[in-house]
Amino acid sequence: MRVIVALGGNALLRRGQRPDAETQKDNLRHAVRTLAALAETHELVITHGNGPQVGVLALESASDPNLSRPYPFDTLGAQTQGMIGYWMQQALQNALPGRQVLAVVTQTLVSAVDPAFDDPTKFVGQVYEEDEARKLAAEFGWTVKPDGPYWRRVVPSPAPQRVVETRLIRMMLRAGVVVVCAGGGGIPVVRDARGRLTGVEAVIDKDLTASMLAEALECDAFLILTDVPRVMRDFGTPHQTEIAHTTPHELRTLDFPAGSMGPKIEAACRFVETTGDMAAIGRLDQAEAVLAGAAGTIVTPGGRWPLTSTL
Repeated sequence: MRVIVALGGNALLRRGQRPDAETQKDNLRHAVRTLAALAETHELVITHGNGPQVGVLALESASDPNLSRPYPFDTLGAQTQGMIGYWMQQALQNALPGRQVLAVVTQTLVSAVDPAFDDPTKFVGQVYEEDEARKLAAEFGWTVKPDGPYWRRVVPSPAPQRVVETRLIRMMLRAGVVVVCAGGGGIPVVRDARGRLTGVEAVIDKDLTASMLAEALECDAFLILTDVPRVMRDFGTPHQTEIAHTTPHELRTLDFPAGSMGPKIEAACRFVETTGDMAAIGRLDQAEAVLAGAAGTIVTPGGRWPLTSTL
């Protein structure tokens, strides 16, 4: 099978941990054990988040007295793709001796007139108490919003239209390469009036990019791996229950938080609705069981897995 995995941010940095390199690399080594097992028997594409990392670099850039202006978000996205891609590529190479692994700096095309540019919603960086968040917003010109009990910076999150390097990724998969790409949803770019690419200040939702890329690469399964065992119906209420098998239609009748589970649900539904294949949301350390349908929340057109052939 050809499988694409969208890693949640907790694979590199768990809430409350300091964002130093060794902590993240140690977390990633644990994650790679699961990913390496998938790569042994499947063609594998791996995407990943970069919210905490790009937030840290943005704060450093804004505070650097040697810079006349901070680095823009497209450049910060490229920096974090290279950094995390290097860590992941090396860890996978060590876990899969003899297997080719490549991390690709990836651009994602968005529309220059996407309304998201006028309404920032994407959380980046670390969490703050409200007073500190408002102070930083005033100092650096940020937009901040509540994220659960804390506050975080938000930036525009336009809809992904196409991963620019899709053809190259497809070629590498056919050659048996494990591909790490589309980190942080990809570097946001637009085409100008002459058709040339240029970066824009935004952060694209990684799960929506992964869903779009999974469709373009004709993947058989799309796994969103995070720190939750299953999607919960009526989450946070006395009536909450786990959802084991479901359909896009059922999921779209339920309410999920826009800043956390909502985009994952939307990404999974889009992939299943478009391709008729399987998407799933579950724990990273249960990835093999999730793919087998024995763990996580499995999303298929008819709520069943394995799928019955329609050919």
